Amino acid sequence: MKYSKYHALGNDYLVISPQDLAFELTPKRIERICHRNFGIGSDGILFGPLPSNNAKFGLRIFNPDGSEAEKSGNGLRIFSRYLWDNQFVREEEFDIDTLGGRVIARVAQSGKSVQVEMGRVSFQSEKIPVTGHSREVLKESITVGDQTFSFCAATIGNPHCVIHLPEVTPEIAKLYGSLLEVHPYFPNRTNVQFMKVKDRQNIQIEIWERGAGYTLASGSSSSAAAAVAHKLNLCDSEIVVHMPGGQIAIAISEDFTITMTGAVTKVADGLMSSEVFEY
Repeated sequence: MKYSKYHALGNDYLVISPQDLAFELTPKRIERICHRNFGIGSDGILFGPLPSNNAKFGLRIFNPDGSEAEKSGNGLRIFSRYLWDNQFVREEEFDIDTLGGRVIARVAQSGKSVQVEMGRVSFQSEKIPVTGHSREVLKESITVGDQTFSFCAATIGNPHCVIHLPEVTPEIAKLYGSLLEVHPYFPNRTNVQFMKVKDRQNIQIEIWERGAGYTLASGSSSSAAAAVAHKLNLCDSEIVVHMPGGQIAIAISEDFTITMTGAVTKVADGLMSSEVFEY
């Protein structure tokens, strides 16, 4: 089976075209393909382009645990680069349909930079979703293990829990991220960002990604964290998000529509043997 591998600031995905797939992409097979010892290894699979009634291209996004994601900012940038590399698109805008909604993308710098209009962020509990009465989920308390945090929740087509701290480290993300991901407040589980505000134009985040674990970079996490920082009046409407894998630029409109711009790097084209599925 053919595949293409890319990374967006260290967040790596395999792109698999439906025309190259000779079997059903089951959760068990997805886990094996994404396994870094027994498979190709990746933070997920981008399955497309698919037909869509809502956009020029359809896309399904799978996490390495076999679950399906509604949206991925880095995944969308990578898929846009794949479309560019395979001459499905050039420099014009185009749209992509995901489970988390339709987005508009544009490729620049010969594919090395991609801008995506991610959609509108909502803080409403029923849209994220977060349990309890209808409300904007801002600066509420959540307890995991031995720690109580103040958190905000948001959705940009997928759920996010943003925790503002004076300092953030990979260790705190790894210690508490997995517990927050499955907290009963979040019936669909959640992505988690631990956020430090550096100044009004810059934030730093550490990320625990739903279905993937600790992650070097995330476009939807950057979008959600930046939106929360702006909502709390901690940052202006144009924010650079700093992550272990690199930086993403986020622009926030008055209605909290997000435009994300970041780098994409091609790693390889490959051919995967069917022997990988012999358990």
